[in-house]
Amino acid sequence: MIRLFNVYYPVRTLILLAGEALIVWTSFLLGTLVQLREDSYIALNYEGGYFKILVLTGLVLVCSHWFDLYDPTRFSEKGELYYRLLLVPGLLAFLLAAIGYLFPHIMLGGAFLIGLIILTFALLGWRTVYSWLVQQPYLRERVFILGTGERAQRVVLGLRQHKDLGFQVVGWTGDLDGVPNREDVAEHLMEIGRRGDIHRVIVAMPDRRGALPVRQLLELRLEGVKVEDATSWLEKMSGRIEIENLYPSWLIFAEGFRFSAGFTILRRALSTLIALTCLLILLPVIPFVVLAIKLDSKGPAIYKQKRVGRNNVPFYVYKFRTMRPDAEAKTGAIWAGLDDPRITRVGKFLRASRLDEIPQLWCVLKGDMAFVGPRPERPEFVEWLTKEIPYYPVRHVVRPGITGWAQVRYKYGNTVEDAKEKLQYDLFYIKNISLGLDLLIMFQTVKTIVLARGAQ
Repeated sequence: MIRLFNVYYPVRTLILLAGEALIVWTSFLLGTLVQLREDSYIALNYEGGYFKILVLTGLVLVCSHWFDLYDPTRFSEKGELYYRLLLVPGLLAFLLAAIGYLFPHIMLGGAFLIGLIILTFALLGWRTVYSWLVQQPYLRERVFILGTGERAQRVVLGLRQHKDLGFQVVGWTGDLDGVPNREDVAEHLMEIGRRGDIHRVIVAMPDRRGALPVRQLLELRLEGVKVEDATSWLEKMSGRIEIENLYPSWLIFAEGFRFSAGFTILRRALSTLIALTCLLILLPVIPFVVLAIKLDSKGPAIYKQKRVGRNNVPFYVYKFRTMRPDAEAKTGAIWAGLDDPRITRVGKFLRASRLDEIPQLWCVLKGDMAFVGPRPERPEFVEWLTKEIPYYPVRHVVRPGITGWAQVRYKYGNTVEDAKEKLQYDLFYIKNISLGLDLLIMFQTVKTIVLARGAQ
């Protein structure tokens, strides 16, 4: 796996993306050469042809991303995959037709339409070849799982289900009969190691005292076999830090958790700039939102609610009201549920479109929030969840955000289990925090908003 923006991606996915970018670029280039022939040199070099092809390539890749064509978990859905793949040139055809009608000189004499035809067949062929390549055994890394507990089973199951990662489980301690001791585990490990069947060993033992075959692991490590802790591996594979069997020592010694003064100032400046930009763009929409809320139900258009911020300091978050004014008069503080009757008709639209979040931009400008960070929770929930979930207070070492890693990676949550899952994503974000990761989350947020995912 390769680390980009402090997030790990399968090498195969990056190869797929790079190959697809090359195919898109080449298809439109060929379309230009076929259509314009001897005039293609002038069009490409003096009429911005190369730049136009580059923009189109980026547009195709963004559309493919929005249709989940680079999501490894959906590669196995062959019929749906090719359907979504054909949606990309279909959507692009409408866009090119509109652009050609409004700005005919941009189309390079219709060359892009020929390139689109070439691209459609090229994408189908490339995906077919790619699907065949990733199934070849010689392109897989062989992995041994050291451990027999529930965590080891999760690692084995995860690797076997996500074949797109390019790993093959050649054995694990659970293959041994009975309750194996350290000698049995060591002998089993070295037997597979001597056959040259291991590229990587993932240690998933909950209690290692007196059970970990240290000498054998060292021998394999010196022979070039990678040895990795299950916590680190699960972090790479899932984009979250599992809190079951998580030792405080791992958090202490793990790389990350960098909060230098310079980085904090730079991140604060980026949040302020993004918030100001969004506020200026959305300013014309605000009067219409206020009017719709007022016409739909009685009560203020904007409400404030106490939340817990950085270093457990409380602050007030502002939102457009989406519920009845007396929503919690009888129940007190509770999470919103599916088809919650307290939500107004306009409120459902505001939540689905995320327009109810606009006033939070003021919280960002004030410094109570960042644009990206863990979702701020109410003090009542924080007190309760701190008792129920280990490491929950760690999420308060950074400013909460309007959007975040947990928000774009996990659904809306209204249970303790959901809060636990989202905490694991928040821990990953806090450990790997960077400007690149913030920009990636913002990019994913646009996709989430456009596709109306995760709203409630």
